[in-house]
Amino acid sequence: MLKQRVITAVVLLAALVGALAWSAVAFELLATVIVAAALGEWMQLVRWPRAAAVAGAVVFGTLLFVVALAAPELIERALLPLCVLATIVWAGLAILLLQADAMTVRMPRGVSTALAVVLTAAAWAALVHFLLEGVVVLFSVLVIVWLADTAAYFAGRAFGKRKLAPHISPGKTWAGVAGAIVAVIAAALIAWRFAPAADVLSTRLLAGLGVGGAALLAVLVMMSVVGDLFESLIKRQAGVKDSSHLLPGHGGVFDRVDALLPTLPLAVLLEWVAR
Repeated sequence: MLKQRVITAVVLLAALVGALAWSAVAFELLATVIVAAALGEWMQLVRWPRAAAVAGAVVFGTLLFVVALAAPELIERALLPLCVLATIVWAGLAILLLQADAMTVRMPRGVSTALAVVLTAAAWAALVHFLLEGVVVLFSVLVIVWLADTAAYFAGRAFGKRKLAPHISPGKTWAGVAGAIVAVIAAALIAWRFAPAADVLSTRLLAGLGVGGAALLAVLVMMSVVGDLFESLIKRQAGVKDSSHLLPGHGGVFDRVDALLPTLPLAVLLEWVAR
C-alpha cells in the first residue's frame, strides 16, 4: 500500500509540474479535469447514479474549460463573489460538523449537488487566479495545505488524545490541528525571515498584517480540516471508505482535494485583505 501511495504521489506531482512547465492552458486543463473528477465523485456519494455523475462532471468540466479559454475575464469578475459565497458555506458546514448529531443531518440530493457545483467552481476559479499570479504564489497556497495535512498526521499520532469529531473521523484530534497550525506558521516565519521578497501568500499576510496575518494563517489551516471532515461525513453517510478507486493507494480525486476546496477560496479573500 505504501509503495502504491508513493508511486501515485510521484506521478501526480510530475503531472502537476509538467503541466505548469508546458503552459498555463495545460495547467488549466489539468486543474479542470481534477475539479470535474472531484465533482463526479461527490455526486456519486450523494446518491447520483454513476452514469449521471460522470455526465455531470464532463459537462461541468467542459463549461469551465471553455470559460478559461474563451472568456477568462469572467473568472476574475466572478472570483470574489464566488469565494465569499463559498467561504460562508464552508463556515456554516464547520458549525454543522462539530455538532454531535452531524451524522444524522442529510441534505436533499439537489441541495448537495448545488453545493458541490458552487464549491468546486469556487476552488477552480481560485486555482486559476493564483496560476495567473505566478507559479510561486500558486505553490505557496498548495504547500500550506500539504504541510498542514502532514503535520496534523504526525502531531496527532504523537500527542493526540482529545478527539476533534469522533462521530465523523475518530482519527482526527485537536493536537493534530494544533500541530498543523504551528507547522504552517513556523514555516511562514522562516520563509518571511530568509526570503522576504518571495511572492508567497504567507509572506503577504505576515508583512501586511503581522500577528493578524499569523492568525489568518491559522484560520486557513482550520478550514483545510473542515474540508477533510466534510468529505469524511458524506463518505460515512454513503457507507464507503474512499470516494473512488481512481488513484491507487490514495482512493479518489475527491479524497486528495477535499482540504483544498475550502482553503483556495479563503486564500483569495485573505490575499485581498492583505493588500
